[in-house]
Amino acid sequence: MVQKAPAAADSEGVRRIPITTPSGTFEVWTKKLGDNPTMKVLLLHGGPGMTHEYVELVAEKLSEAGIEAYLYDQLGSYYSDQPDDSELWRIPRFVDEVEQVRQALGLGPDNFYLWGHSWGGILAIEYALAHGDALKGLIISNMVASIPEYNRYAEEVLKPQMNPQALAEIEALEAAGDYENPRYMELLMGNFYVQHILRRPPDEWPPEVMASLEHVNPQIYVLMQGPSELGLSGRLENWDRSADLAKIETPTLVIGARYDTMDPAYMEWMASQFPNGEFLYCPNGSHLAFYDDTETYMDGLIRFIRKVNEE
Repeated sequence: MVQKAPAAADSEGVRRIPITTPSGTFEVWTKKLGDNPTMKVLLLHGGPGMTHEYVELVAEKLSEAGIEAYLYDQLGSYYSDQPDDSELWRIPRFVDEVEQVRQALGLGPDNFYLWGHSWGGILAIEYALAHGDALKGLIISNMVASIPEYNRYAEEVLKPQMNPQALAEIEALEAAGDYENPRYMELLMGNFYVQHILRRPPDEWPPEVMASLEHVNPQIYVLMQGPSELGLSGRLENWDRSADLAKIETPTLVIGARYDTMDPAYMEWMASQFPNGEFLYCPNGSHLAFYDDTETYMDGLIRFIRKVNEE
C-alpha cells in the first residue's frame, strides 16, 4: 500500500519527480523558488521522515538573495509518496534518491549546492562521498559526522544541564516505553526543546515548524533514529563518517550553534577535516539556528555560496 501526498501540495513551482526503487516507482515532491543559472541549492530536511516545511524560511531567504532554491520532501515524507516498505529506509537508497532528484532537476557541478540539516546533513555527507563529482558546494547544517559522538554529547553535556526531576521523569517514561504519553512531549518541550531545538516559547514556534512536527512519518523516524529524543538509536546508531571527511574535496560549509543538540566544537573540528572546509558559528542559535539566529546563519550561508560561485 502506498499513501499518496495531499493534493493541496500542488502550487506554483511544484514538480513531482518519479523515483525508481527496488520496490517500484514512486513520486517525490519538489518546489523551485527563484532562478539562477550558477547557484542552485537543493535542501535536504531532517528527521528522517520530517518535511520541507520547517526549512521553507531558508529557501525563501536564499531566493530573496538571488539564489535558486529547491524544497524537497524525501520519499516517505508527507508531501511525497509514502510506501509501506521498511527496506526503503536505508542510507544507500536515500542517496540514490537524491541522485535521481538531482538528475531530474538538471543540477550539476557548475551550479549544484547541496544543503543538509540534521538527518539531511547525514544524507548530504553520504551523497558527497558517493557523488562528489556532481557537486559545486556542500553545506552541513547542525549535524555531526558521528552518531556515537552525538550520543556522547547528549549523555555527558546536555542531560546534566537539565532539571534533574524532569530528566528522571523523562527517563522513566522512556524505560517504560511510554513514548506516546502526552507528558513525555510536555516534559521535552519545556525542558529540552526550547533550550536546544528552537529557543522560543512553545506558543511562538513558527507554524511551518509545527507543521513539520505534525506531519512527521513516525514509522521512518523511529526505525532510523529510535524513539528517544535524548539519544539516537535505530538504524543510524553506529553511523560514523569522521574518518572519511578528508575524502570530500567539494568546498564545504559546516554550520554549528551554541545551544544545539550537537556539539559546536565537534562541528568546528569537522570543518577542519574537509580539504576545503570552513565553519560558521551561530552564537545565539540552537538546532534550528536559521530561526533563532537568522541573520548570522543566512548571512554566512549566502556569503559562502556566493564565494564558491566566484571561484
